[in-house]
Amino acid sequence: MKFYAFARVIVLSLCKILFRVTVKGRENVPPSGAYIVAPSHRSLFDTPFTAFVTKRRIRFMAKKELFQNPVGKWLFSSLGGIPVDRGSATARTALKAIEGALRAGEPAAVFPEGTRNYGPEIEELFDGAAYLSVKLGLPIVPVGIGGSEQILASGKVLPRLQRVALVIGAPIYPPESAGTRKRSDLQGITADLKVSLQDLFTEALQTAGYS
Repeated sequence: MKFYAFARVIVLSLCKILFRVTVKGRENVPPSGAYIVAPSHRSLFDTPFTAFVTKRRIRFMAKKELFQNPVGKWLFSSLGGIPVDRGSATARTALKAIEGALRAGEPAAVFPEGTRNYGPEIEELFDGAAYLSVKLGLPIVPVGIGGSEQILASGKVLPRLQRVALVIGAPIYPPESAGTRKRSDLQGITADLKVSLQDLFTEALQTAGYS
């Protein structure tokens, strides 16, 4: 954890200088316990930007090849990575990897759009974050990340020093009556998350200087 704290300071300090990162809504982050961070996803840089949400280590999925040597295993495990075989893993096995971290009391990031998308509209979301929320009784913390798409445009090699803004929304809690096997419960939470994430993403884009 000491290494993570050190690495976080270095990486976030560089991000603040290079991308002038601003953060709104930190008061919405639960002060303790596990929760699911659900950011918008437009760039590979979104993973380090997500670290602005809290000083605590946020767990995230990473391809298992990064863990195949002792140095890589130590480094990416220390940074919060959870090895996942992306070639053969199903969504269920990936969620199980995240579930273990949440059960241990750590916050974890799940990109609800599933993959990087483009443009100002939040696409249809997967139910993974809602499933974990209902199964474990944990809140989802939506986060709009604006400006990251413009950092490394398609076909470009060098990143552009664009302004980036994060807007953290109010946590979304699962209904007490929700059941893990009721698709209607998952769809309802996912629908609420989509509305919240779109509002936050739009605000983040505007804050970063994009309409």
